[in-house]
Amino acid sequence: MLSEFKAFIAKGNVLDLAVAVIIGAAFGKIVTSLTEDVIMPLIGWLFGGVDFSSHFVRLGEVPAGFKGDPTKYADLKAAGVAMLGWGEFLTQIINFLILAFIIFLLVRQANKIIGAREEAPAGPSEVELLTEIRDELRKR
Repeated sequence: MLSEFKAFIAKGNVLDLAVAVIIGAAFGKIVTSLTEDVIMPLIGWLFGGVDFSSHFVRLGEVPAGFKGDPTKYADLKAAGVAMLGWGEFLTQIINFLILAFIIFLLVRQANKIIGAREEAPAGPSEVELLTEIRDELRKR
């Protein structure tokens, strides 16, 4: 069983997948930072200094020993207050759209590269070459 597991891990597809997951996680952090630290502040500035991540609708009551700021989403969330965090949801939608667009561009470019390789003449197949060799040997 251990040898089967080693063979499974050593397959190229598994290693490629592992690399893709690690790079994807790092890339996700870059996109999150781009969204939260660059794009959303610009959108907030365009709309008069609005910070979308702090917009929410409180559904539940603030607990009795609450020590945070009742106007801050993060404090209320940490206290377990039921809320609709529509500003954070909007931020995550923008984050997703950026990531999806970048992946679209990467896949589009990869398809162009693969398509260019497939258009190159492949030459004769092995069967065709062997047939030619056979026919040439028969002539002699």
